Amino acid sequence: MKTIDGKARTLSEVLKGKRYGIDYYQREYRWQRKQAKELVDDLTAQFLQSHRSGNPRGAVAQYGNYFLGSIILSERDNQFFIVDGQQRLTTLTLLLLLLHSRQGQRPDRVHLEELIYSERFGERAFNIAVEDRRAIMSALFNGEVPDTSEASESVQTIVARYADLQELLDELGEELDDAALPYFCDWLTEKVYLIEIRAASDEDAYTIFETMNDRGLSLSPLDMLKGYLLANINDVGQRNEAARLWRERTEALRKLGKDEDTDAVKAWLRARYANSVRQRGAGAENKDFERIGTEFHRWVGEHAEALGLSTGEDYSRFVCEEMVFYTRQYERIRKASLKPEAGLEPVYHVACFNFSLQYPLLLAPLLVTDSPETVKRKVRGVAIFLDILLARRAVNYLSMTYGAMSYAVFLILRDIRGKNLTDLVALLSARLGEQGCDFEGTSDRKRNGFTGFGLNQWSMRYIKVLLARMTAHLEAVSGVHSQTSDYLVDGRGRFEIEHIWADHPELHTDEFASPTEFTEWRNRFGGLLLLPKTFNASYSDLPYEEKRQYYVSQNVLARSLHEQCYERHPGFLAYIHQEGLPFVPLPHFHKAELLARQQLYRQLADRVWDPQQLAREAQGAA
Repeated sequence: MKTIDGKARTLSEVLKGKRYGIDYYQREYRWQRKQAKELVDDLTAQFLQSHRSGNPRGAVAQYGNYFLGSIILSERDNQFFIVDGQQRLTTLTLLLLLLHSRQGQRPDRVHLEELIYSERFGERAFNIAVEDRRAIMSALFNGEVPDTSEASESVQTIVARYADLQELLDELGEELDDAALPYFCDWLTEKVYLIEIRAASDEDAYTIFETMNDRGLSLSPLDMLKGYLLANINDVGQRNEAARLWRERTEALRKLGKDEDTDAVKAWLRARYANSVRQRGAGAENKDFERIGTEFHRWVGEHAEALGLSTGEDYSRFVCEEMVFYTRQYERIRKASLKPEAGLEPVYHVACFNFSLQYPLLLAPLLVTDSPETVKRKVRGVAIFLDILLARRAVNYLSMTYGAMSYAVFLILRDIRGKNLTDLVALLSARLGEQGCDFEGTSDRKRNGFTGFGLNQWSMRYIKVLLARMTAHLEAVSGVHSQTSDYLVDGRGRFEIEHIWADHPELHTDEFASPTEFTEWRNRFGGLLLLPKTFNASYSDLPYEEKRQYYVSQNVLARSLHEQCYERHPGFLAYIHQEGLPFVPLPHFHKAELLARQQLYRQLADRVWDPQQLAREAQGAA
């Protein structure tokens, strides 16, 4: 093997002025939202650990470094080709494209275009120089998103991940605001490192790749943990049984998706054993919660005594009982998060908020000795708590990212660990009152809850979830078979947010002084519905008085605007009478009607996200 060079390089050093090829036999770009979200969460959490508002730009030089793993390159014909790492580099380039766009022409902007493309002899080439991707990368750089329905898999995935990255940055809100943007760009380009491994030939590069990946599978954190645990089981029969069960569980988890086996183990260890978390503030060290997320194999070995691991029988029990139990519960919970399971619908509801930290929380109160019914009710209880909390945070524009929530999640996780159902419900009910926000607003009055809640780029994802929950609830209590997932399907038959007012400010000059004021009111939550895309395409541009008749054929929440909903609908009428909800038909929809509808939605939300659901879990109600 010829000379191999491995060196830690900043993202700027890896990309600035560089062009990398990808051989035709390489796989397509296939990262999904999950991997993109993990990357953004990891990067922003590390950045925010050091960054403080008011810091001078030069302070970034002292911020903590972050390592993003390795890339393997081979050199051929004076060009470097990516052998391993194109998924990560492509996603990082899309993030740079987005950050370049968000900076605009501000005077303090970081010139990221130098990392996105290079120009030689008047020809522009992007850092990953793949002809198939040149047009879409150029379009995204110019702020365009062309139709890619007939494009390759890689191009379609690039467009989808770019949209995901936009949403993920929007969700960060004040955590990564305009003031912090150039600091983050500086940190990303100069303080984030990759281990760049260069080989002089394809043969050498692929030898390294195979060593690190194919043979290296036994050196992944999960398999290193497996090796450590099995090596400490002295009895051959017990060791073989533990190996069999480990293989059975990991294979089942991998059927759920990439890295699900690893995620399950992280969730289990955090749920059962994390006793510390990194303190908020610059320079704080990673503790149990963070280390389990990044190096659980080492952490288990260092904490063997605290985990009760001493004899071979202890290690056997750890695998054959604990690992099996908690990964089975994780598997069931993950399936319920993807497709509603009877009795575990709240798990699906929480997943709709894209809240990845729910899994260790859901596992935390469970005990190996719990009956299946107790397990189910404990999981339901935690999921109901999270569903209410996340809905409240959404209407107050509060972030739900890993960085914003991990500290609070740990504190709750630690308190509910192993609790019986009665104590669990009591603790969760108390925590709801301590979180500092509800539908009225935040305790410091910086947010005003439902009163000011409306549609914008950040809230769009959550408004669709809230409308889906409220629509499905009203249908179900009115005697119509309905569930939240019906309104959140993708592709054909999908539902979209519908504005009750068409986008014609000229029709509302009697109530609004400017188009800007009209738009702000038009986007308020009370002026929104969830309707099929085909309906929106046909009727959304009509004046309210004309399209109201077409709402009669839609869901009950939309139909309630018309008189016919109140004529032959006994289930609906009985429910609103019982609950005292002020539903009335609205022949016209002006500012006053929108305000009334906003308050009606608030009252309906109180029923959907009623904290008394927790008490009913403890009382044995379904």
